[in-house]
Amino acid sequence: MKELIKDIRKKSPAMQFFRTYVFNKYVLTLIGFLVWMIFFDSTSFLVINELNGEIKRYESQLNFYKSEYEKNDKFYRKLMNNKEEKQKYARENYFMKKPNEEIFILVVDSSKIAKQ
Repeated sequence: MKELIKDIRKKSPAMQFFRTYVFNKYVLTLIGFLVWMIFFDSTSFLVINELNGEIKRYESQLNFYKSEYEKNDKFYRKLMNNKEEKQKYARENYFMKKPNEEIFILVVDSSKIAKQ
C-alpha cells in the first residue's frame, strides 16, 4: 500500500511540477530573497510605504501652512495699508482708545454658561 502511494506521488503531475519548479534551488533562493527584501531589509517595502505616508502627511501640512501664510499676509497688507482697519484692529484686540473715550469690557460668567 505504501509503495502504491509512493508510485502515485512520483507519477502525479502536481508532484512533478513541485519537484521541478518549486523545489528548484534558484526558485527557493528567489523566494527567500523576496521575503527578505519585503519584510526584513532596512529599505524594505514596508519601510518605504511608511515613509511615503509620512511624506504625504508633511506635504498636506505644507499646503495648510502655505494657505495660512497667504491668508495672514493678505490680512497684514490690508492692515498696514488702511488706517481705519488698523484702528479697528487695535481697538478690538488691544483695547486701545482715543483720548476722552471710555471702554467697557463685558465679561461673561463661564459657570452660568456651563450650567445651561
